[in-house]
Amino acid sequence: MKNLMLFLTFLMLSSGLCAQQNEVLQDTTKVQQLSEVLLSATRAKDKTPVAFTNISKEELESINLGQDLPILLDQMPSVVTTSDAGAGVGYTGIRVRGSDATRVNVTINGIPYNDADSQGTFWVNMPDFVSSVEDIQLQRGVGTSTNGSGAFGASLNLKTLEPSKVGYATTTNAIGSYNTRKHNVSIGSGLINNFYVEGRLSKILSDGYIDRASSDLSSFYVEGGFLNDKTSVKVMVFGGLEETYQSWYGTPEAVVKGDKQGIQDFIDRNYLSPEEADNLLNSGRTYNYYTYDNEIDHYEQTHYQLHLSHQFNSSFSGNISGNYTRGKGYFEQYKKDEKVGDYFPNDPNADEDGDIIRRRWLDNDFYALVYSLNYAKDGLDVHLGGGYNKYDGDHFGELIWDSFPVEVPIRTDYYTSISEKHDYNSYLKAEYALNSNWYVFGDVQYRRVAYEALGVSSELFPINVNRTFNFFNPKAGLTYTIDNYNSVYGSFAVANREPNRDDLTKNPVTPEPERLFDYEFGYKLKTPNYYATANLYYMDYKDQLVLTGDLDGVGDPIRLNVDRSYRAGIELQAGVKLLENLRLDANATFSQNKIKNFDYVVYDIQYDPVTYDEVSYEAIVTEYEDTDISFSPNVIAGGTLRYSPIENLNLGFISKYVGKQYLDNTSSDRKSMDAYFVNNLNASYKIQPTWIKEIAFNLLVNNIFNSEYVSNGYTYSYYYRPVGSNDDAITENFYYPQATTNFLLGMTLKF
Repeated sequence: MKNLMLFLTFLMLSSGLCAQQNEVLQDTTKVQQLSEVLLSATRAKDKTPVAFTNISKEELESINLGQDLPILLDQMPSVVTTSDAGAGVGYTGIRVRGSDATRVNVTINGIPYNDADSQGTFWVNMPDFVSSVEDIQLQRGVGTSTNGSGAFGASLNLKTLEPSKVGYATTTNAIGSYNTRKHNVSIGSGLINNFYVEGRLSKILSDGYIDRASSDLSSFYVEGGFLNDKTSVKVMVFGGLEETYQSWYGTPEAVVKGDKQGIQDFIDRNYLSPEEADNLLNSGRTYNYYTYDNEIDHYEQTHYQLHLSHQFNSSFSGNISGNYTRGKGYFEQYKKDEKVGDYFPNDPNADEDGDIIRRRWLDNDFYALVYSLNYAKDGLDVHLGGGYNKYDGDHFGELIWDSFPVEVPIRTDYYTSISEKHDYNSYLKAEYALNSNWYVFGDVQYRRVAYEALGVSSELFPINVNRTFNFFNPKAGLTYTIDNYNSVYGSFAVANREPNRDDLTKNPVTPEPERLFDYEFGYKLKTPNYYATANLYYMDYKDQLVLTGDLDGVGDPIRLNVDRSYRAGIELQAGVKLLENLRLDANATFSQNKIKNFDYVVYDIQYDPVTYDEVSYEAIVTEYEDTDISFSPNVIAGGTLRYSPIENLNLGFISKYVGKQYLDNTSSDRKSMDAYFVNNLNASYKIQPTWIKEIAFNLLVNNIFNSEYVSNGYTYSYYYRPVGSNDDAITENFYYPQATTNFLLGMTLKF
């Protein structure tokens, strides 16, 4: 509420400033060059020998109608996205080259955004953030050195909006399927005597495609600063509050496929109550296991950033940035038939049964300081940079209600643990034009990570982790310009990264850090009317932490080291201006993603056929060789056909194909997701009446052919059989169905 009041005060002040707006005196080119100092050290340039794609705010505007940021990046090469709630609002995920979000380095204005504990990115905490983004660069593979966690699939670099030189006010309102609504208002003063102030307030609501998978999301963004042709000072505060109904459980395979006998077998096998069975039988593919009316995830996160950039002379510039992120929240769960001892093992009534409602909390602080010194002259571009990050995280849980027949401590922590992480990195990179044809790139980085975790886990296991990692990450490459239109490049990079908190605290085997050797070779053709690129890559991993396909109790994937593995493929991109008003853009990735060998463990539970008491419990280990890495399709393709029949009217036909994916690493068809092909329609129309700067209408119709597909899932197998039986293993597959045909319609007013 305090942030909201501050923001409303800002709106009133900036409205007054708009009325006093003066003519901007700055040289536009110099101001633009200065603004680029902020990210020049971590971004790839046109001749940098790495695979990357840029996307501008103009490209995002027509589809930015309330869906989460990963969904808006779905058309980028080698990208696969998913939504827990099925319609792109709430918890969403992104994979690049088969690597999940924990392996994609994300920075906002050069500040690390990945959660220090899990290494994931939770865009649900910052809904509608795209409305405050100037542009995005996705570097595939290791890419160039950056701040934060190691890039093992890609790095995603976001730059917030450039300050407007003139005052403005904008509002966007959108409605859509599943009672989805988006409302935001943005306002800015423009540059007034070198100063400016601007901001945004947003609200997004949705019932979700999956039953009860609702989202109630609020966010804000405030920025003020000073700009001249030599110095830039920016202060920004942004954040969000999310409350989403949990849909982490997924939908059982039999339900997704409409297999009535399979559904009944699932009910019997899992001993579902009559109420749970009715929920399963009556829901169909929108089934949600959770029925308790407050089974929610509630989290608030606020970021404070300060950026200072200065151009010392025509060749030398520098930047220093500070960040503080405050986050706190919980998820609430109703659990049946629990024991007192599950929460208070030393209680004298530990064997008493009852139902409970619990909250599991995360309370954390993240501090970051990053810097860069940049020199550019006579074809030489040098960057010295790095940063220091510190994370403090408290994990704890409490019961807020119970039906135990005995008294237990309510609102008292039944587990608590702390995490502390220190992350230091320093890099030196240089790019040099040897002549008009040859361009050389070199980059070395040292990174030191110290991680400590102490206490008791949510499963009441002791936690005692104290590990330090030292990483050296060199990179080198060459670009050769053949002529004005054609160029080729090649690069080699090394990346290392540490295990995350779950790896270190829940893994029965002490996890090793991972190492990646990344080889990239590419070709680029670019003319005024068409372009084409081809990028070959071979990513050779040592001790890669791969997804096993199973989840832990809070929906997080479980990972294990595999000794040797690789991802190899070719990424193709092309675009052509077919007519003056007709354009086609397409991309495709063809790859192989393999584990050379690993051990797969299935647990064999044998029971007495009369009493059903458990008699034995043992692990059965099977060795696999040359198998596919989970969630890594061999084919990913996308395309967009854009047509502008009249001025200011743009129509788009958007297609996405994702090949077959395996849920675990056994290459078993029994544990896989079918390939899918989805098509969307996008339309935008702008008018400029005399009384307003612009009115824009945007329409997005997703999945126009009503495909029933799934984009994510998990699996686990086990033996549960009478003593002496040879019954086969039981495999449970769960999927996350995505929405059938749905739409979003929005209108933007610009003043």
